[in-house]
Amino acid sequence: MSLIKSISGIRGTIGGEPGSSLTPVDIVSYTSAFGKMVKDRWSTAGGKRIKIVVGRDARISGPMLEPLVVNTLLLMGIDVVSAGLATTPTVEMAVKISGADAGIILTASHNPENWNALKLLNERGEFLPDADGKELLRIAEAGRFDYPGIGELGRLEKGDYLSRHIRSIIELPLVESKAIGRAGFTVVVDAVNSVGGFAVPDLLGALGVNDVICMNCDPDGRFAHDPEPLPENLTGISKRVMEEKADLGIVVDPDVDRLALVCEDGSLFGEEYTLVAVADYVLGRQKGNTVSNMSSSLALRDISLKHGCKYYSSPVGEVNVVEKMKETGAVIGGEGNGGVIYPELHYGRDALLGIALFLSKLALVNIKMTELRADFRITSWSKRKYAWIHWTRPIMSWQNLPGILPETSLISGMV
Repeated sequence: MSLIKSISGIRGTIGGEPGSSLTPVDIVSYTSAFGKMVKDRWSTAGGKRIKIVVGRDARISGPMLEPLVVNTLLLMGIDVVSAGLATTPTVEMAVKISGADAGIILTASHNPENWNALKLLNERGEFLPDADGKELLRIAEAGRFDYPGIGELGRLEKGDYLSRHIRSIIELPLVESKAIGRAGFTVVVDAVNSVGGFAVPDLLGALGVNDVICMNCDPDGRFAHDPEPLPENLTGISKRVMEEKADLGIVVDPDVDRLALVCEDGSLFGEEYTLVAVADYVLGRQKGNTVSNMSSSLALRDISLKHGCKYYSSPVGEVNVVEKMKETGAVIGGEGNGGVIYPELHYGRDALLGIALFLSKLALVNIKMTELRADFRITSWSKRKYAWIHWTRPIMSWQNLPGILPETSLISGMV
């Protein structure tokens, strides 16, 4: 059993003892700590009522954990907007749209179905910065929570934000819905039986894609394969794309913040190419800086230089990419795992947004996926996962020790 407590949230396996895995006790404790942190930050604003958006992916444990989160917040006197089944980027958008003070997403992203997590958002719909994450862990460790009386309980409302999320994507100047519709794409979608099963087809329909073939699109949380969109897990959709003579395949992880693509011949477009292809399209219409993290290849740098733009790298972690993008005023950024961040919409990895921008490019260039991929060359790259190494004395340079971070990568030319 595992329970991982970090600044980015609380993640663990279901079942076991409190403190060693993700149990009801841990859910209530960390939800209370987050609620207290948000209340302490905003309660001085003239009697302001605190509001938090809560959404979840389709994991089997989600329907059981969601009421624990929602009712804990209500009992703390916090109003809750329940987004129900929703993608991570949709919840991020919902925080902004609803004017909420924070957000909680129940999802363990690409981890197997026996995992779940509390992903925590600030009032901008962005993941917590380092200082806030450390403060949350301190509050949870202290365990001193104050629950109000019956007259001060929170109020619950429900909201469906997917349609507004999709509309915001469609309205972006760089999203070419008419060109996509004219292209007449046939698309196969693998949503690993989570929320992408309805979110991606809804988006494609709004973009004018009429021929959508769904596989693993029933959002029952019973993952048809390992949910991380790696080559060894995508043999099914590769075969289906060829069988259907489709133009491309689209794969998303359980919370729809990562995007993987399959070419018309069943070969993988490559997770490193997702951001690169989107960035190439964006920079061709909107010049500016770019950012990716140090577990990504240097292909984004090369594309940026081709367009006469500057490239910057950040430490591993979405929050670090976002901070560097804000610092440099970047117009596009993300991670080499298929995560696309386009600030014109919001500061968060968003596979739905990535799909819309990628299809816009593909429709306008009017070539096959394999031909498009040939335009982007990564000479060599290798990704490997590493466990934590605990050091007992100071390290002179992190840059010379690429294996010390969890789930990071060794990229050709990056070490």
